[in-house]
Amino acid sequence: MKSWQAIIGIVAISLGLALLEVPPITWWTPATLSLACGISALALMATAAILAARWPMMEGLFGGLDRVYEAHKWLGVFALALASVHLLFKAGDPLWQAEAILALPSAGTRFVRQASFVALMAIVILALNRNIPYSVWRWWHRLSGPLFLVVVAHWLSIKSPIELGSAAGLWLAGLSALAVLAAAYKLLLYPLVARHGHYRVVKVSRGSGAAEIELEPISHRARFHAGHFGFLRMKADGLREPHPFTIASAPSADGRISFVIRALGDYTTKLIAEVEPGMHADVYAPYGRFERKPECEREIWIGGGVGISPFIAWMRDGEADRFEQVTLFYFFTPGRAFPDVSVLEAMARDRGIEFVPVSAGPSSEAFTQRFGQIAQSVDASQLDIAVCGPRGLLDAVRRAASGHGLRSGAIRHELFAFR
Repeated sequence: MKSWQAIIGIVAISLGLALLEVPPITWWTPATLSLACGISALALMATAAILAARWPMMEGLFGGLDRVYEAHKWLGVFALALASVHLLFKAGDPLWQAEAILALPSAGTRFVRQASFVALMAIVILALNRNIPYSVWRWWHRLSGPLFLVVVAHWLSIKSPIELGSAAGLWLAGLSALAVLAAAYKLLLYPLVARHGHYRVVKVSRGSGAAEIELEPISHRARFHAGHFGFLRMKADGLREPHPFTIASAPSADGRISFVIRALGDYTTKLIAEVEPGMHADVYAPYGRFERKPECEREIWIGGGVGISPFIAWMRDGEADRFEQVTLFYFFTPGRAFPDVSVLEAMARDRGIEFVPVSAGPSSEAFTQRFGQIAQSVDASQLDIAVCGPRGLLDAVRRAASGHGLRSGAIRHELFAFR
């Protein structure tokens, strides 16, 4: 499921249920528009809270946790937009039979109404603001669950034609109950019951503002496949915030796991500088659906910067074969490549993979010429293109593919950033 499909589906259901609760003569009025937008905003916000719980069934529905987080973001954005329309117009009409589900004093009802919009606005703005340090952002964003209760209180206390036992009432009550359950699970139970393993750092390799951290299991090792990612939580002061990183290793008999991490923010800079062998960590995994598809006749792997990580894992997979059908393009900035280009080239050579380093960007001849040769030499249905890197790289690959008659939808990609 795509983000837009989830949003349109939820809004369509909410609109249809809103129309069932009011006389048809009032359907084309600002009051009904406000009511429908209010129901939709609450439903979208509740769904966003459900997705934030990281339940495996949601990951399966959207095709990976990276897609779940993308949907989570856009659900919040559209919830705020629809709530703004709801605030602009009064959701009431003389022809409606309106009562509050939960009666509050008039002053309390008015306060909750204003507070609910402020709460939703604060949640979305905090979630989208990339300038807030992650340590601060994470704790502020944890307030989303409690703030959602304010929005629910507004729905219950405002006079509306929606009764709790009506279709619209059951729709909102069911979603709200799941959202509260999801928020409680994420805040209280997730660290205890989520899929995770306990590890100890055994090796740290640093270079060019990046590092590869190798860990060995102590107990409850994470079960993953090459290409998955996990949340790394170091058990050290100042490094306890869980962050998502692609796993740069394949499953092995000793259960070791490694991450290639670049200093891209305050936390990753501190992590690379301070992590040392002997430190303990929790790894919450596996997540993601970025796995190899060797059944195709030809494969193109495209990694940009630290986006090379899943392809390192694929090359390290001792159970995999048919590497001779693979071409790996590695986009890097000279002086900042990690692992070093020579290291990656040796790994590719050992696996029989064609390795093409690209330091001049996706418009360079090194990429466009070889990419075009491969695209023209094989049937489009037998070509698998996998991309992991910054958004600009993905857009450039899509343009190159389109120029050779390949659909952009045929390009598989891992979302490069959650925030």
